[in-house]
Amino acid sequence: METISRISSMLETARELTLEAAQSASMSRGTGIGTSSRDIGVSHIKKLLDSRSDRDVLDGLRRIISLMYRSEPSLPFFSAVVKNVQSANLEVKKLVYIYLVHHAETEPDLALLSINAIQKSLTDQNPQARAMALRTMASIRVPVINQIVSLAIKRGCGDMSPHVRKTAALAIPKCYRLDPSTQPQLIGYISTLLGDSQYFVAGPAVSAFLEVCPERIDLIHKHYRSLVKKLVDMDEWSQLATMRFLTIYARKCFPLKTRKVQRSPQKPEGFYDDDNDNGTNQDNTDTYEVPILDPDLELFLRSCKLLLQSRNAAVVVAVARCFLYLAPTEYLADAVGPLVALLRSPQDMQLIALYNIVVVALRYPKPFTKYISHFLVHARDPSHIWRLKLEALTILFPHCGDHFKSVIISELEHFAQGADSDLVRESVRALGRCAQGDPNTADKCLRILLHQITSLDDNLVAESLTVIRHLIQHDPGSHEQTVIQLVKHLGLTTNPDARATIVWLVGEYAGLEPDRNFAPDVLRVLVQNFANESETVKQQILLLGAKVYLHHILRNPPKEEPQREPETQPQFNNEWNDVDDGKRNGPNGTEEKQNEPEEEDTMSLLWRYILLLARYDTSYDLRDRARLYKALLSTPSSTQIANLLLLAPKPAPHTASPSETRKDLLIGTSTLILGPDVSIHGLRGYENLPDWVEAGQEPDPKLRESEVKVDKPVAGAGTAGEQLDRALREHEALAAASSKAEASRAKGAASVPKSKTLDQWLDEPESESEEETEEETEYEEVTDSEEDEEGSSEEYETDEEEATDSDEREQASRQLLA
Repeated sequence: METISRISSMLETARELTLEAAQSASMSRGTGIGTSSRDIGVSHIKKLLDSRSDRDVLDGLRRIISLMYRSEPSLPFFSAVVKNVQSANLEVKKLVYIYLVHHAETEPDLALLSINAIQKSLTDQNPQARAMALRTMASIRVPVINQIVSLAIKRGCGDMSPHVRKTAALAIPKCYRLDPSTQPQLIGYISTLLGDSQYFVAGPAVSAFLEVCPERIDLIHKHYRSLVKKLVDMDEWSQLATMRFLTIYARKCFPLKTRKVQRSPQKPEGFYDDDNDNGTNQDNTDTYEVPILDPDLELFLRSCKLLLQSRNAAVVVAVARCFLYLAPTEYLADAVGPLVALLRSPQDMQLIALYNIVVVALRYPKPFTKYISHFLVHARDPSHIWRLKLEALTILFPHCGDHFKSVIISELEHFAQGADSDLVRESVRALGRCAQGDPNTADKCLRILLHQITSLDDNLVAESLTVIRHLIQHDPGSHEQTVIQLVKHLGLTTNPDARATIVWLVGEYAGLEPDRNFAPDVLRVLVQNFANESETVKQQILLLGAKVYLHHILRNPPKEEPQREPETQPQFNNEWNDVDDGKRNGPNGTEEKQNEPEEEDTMSLLWRYILLLARYDTSYDLRDRARLYKALLSTPSSTQIANLLLLAPKPAPHTASPSETRKDLLIGTSTLILGPDVSIHGLRGYENLPDWVEAGQEPDPKLRESEVKVDKPVAGAGTAGEQLDRALREHEALAAASSKAEASRAKGAASVPKSKTLDQWLDEPESESEEETEEETEYEEVTDSEEDEEGSSEEYETDEEEATDSDEREQASRQLLA
């Protein structure tokens, strides 16, 4: 019979599918013929909606939903659709609710007509119908019904079905957004739902808590441990909300405690070592701090560790965030592998994973070193991916082994010779950061960069020279030959930035001993083509001339000349008068020329020539600089100021990682991806983690000791089977207690009797059964007497209730005897 019924049901299903396919095909043909097909379609849809057949109504509703999602007008069917809200078919109700929520804000008056029917569905026997009705009522954004929605949520919080309670939790934020004045009522509902025994109810309750009252952490204390235990079973989005809030809760409720541990180097003890040597070793030991985890915090971290195998990338990042901001580094090391595994995801997820990995690696790079091969750039990687990969490689470079260091340098050298100009530039910068991070490899990186300055790519040469300049500034004493090598390539380089960099480096070595000083010769060569250089190169040549002339003055200070009598005739001179070629206009020209020294040194003449070239240059910036340097170097009294201005020691530049500005942003947030410049305080809703609570100011840990208590069943409540089980358990407990008491009395009165043999037990069946019946009657008398005492203590019990209670007791005792 079962096989026949299955075959008949399959045939019925196939028939329905065939009819639906035929109807859809006929409608598709009908809507594509003629210009009046649209009018025919509207009338036909209304006829379907008014039909008494659920199949026709479903067909009409599906057509309306398809019109709605194609952005075609579907509002004319509103009244015809709302009439079907009382249908007993769940599929019809579902489509009507979708249509109603979509158009409720457009037609609020018509939407209010369906509220009574939706309220009736809240008492439906089917929990799915109750959940759909509650969800629809909360989604209708009409402020008039907000109190009705609040009452519906209250009813849903006490519903027997956990799915309805989950829907009530999800409806709380909608009600709060519609009317924030209902917050006190909603907080009570949230407090009830947080303690729900079902994990898929507690998760949405936490989400509602975060939106309605995130500052009320006092509501969480008694539910903390139950939420932690339910964390593994929650859905992915509830896990995200719960971990996000419990991270904040941990910062506010668990103080950061540490203890000092001595780290003593273990040295092999000699045979003749005495106690004095041991004492000196103990004095030299250093100490380090070890964090002390609160047991409740450790419980939360262990629960999070189980989520590292989640299929959702956001959950993995959220676990890493908990470990990064709450736990010791041992926990974070467990999250590194799942984080790196996200690089096998699609490119959009790779980008988000790399942003988070880079920020974590800036704090703790050591755990990522064994996964360094995952950050090598692939040929198919887009620019936003390989930029982050290069940054991750430079962060991990100082902490990996020699083999991986050589691999990284080879990769960067390869990409520095590529065709993509952006990739070439970033590869050269990455080489510079690697050299700064590990001084042992600086020479190797410098050799690679020096090979690049002969390239025909001007951008590559300019970027390479900028990185070389940074490396030379870190150790200028050992790079004299490097600068000489750069000077040799000065005639081959045409890029203005590259030439300006080389000239600036020559100026930094202008103070060498005269026998090793090459700066004056370089200056003499550069001055010959001064007029044809770019403005940036001219500025550096002028600066080089000022430095060389200043060093010349410091080595050969001018002789003090006797003070001359003031001249009677007024002199109208400017700062350029003494730069002329020796010819002066006026009657005193010949006399002043006679007072000048007969022969001026070569360096002074070269400096005057540079000032003369700058005087007639078209750039006003260059002319202003020349006036400044001339005023500083014209009088001996201003030489000290020039020394401070031109020869001041310069700090070695440190090229920070591009993501250094994002280091303080929370991982797993949108602000981290978009950057801190998106707004002053990040995107709306972004909040930094609070500081750790001070020791002694945290809430009492006893508040978290109240576990989720399962309400004990009231006497007389529950099914008959449950009542019988309770009665049996009580009887067994009482019998065990009475047997223990009799055994103790018998042991004190007489010796323990010997155990009976099998024949003795078979000979005395009747006496034993009589003794058992006597014990049972004694137990009944005891229970009756106890119940009589309890009944006498109740002051407001009526005679009818006493009679019913006695009948129930007699019934339970008969069941026990049976």
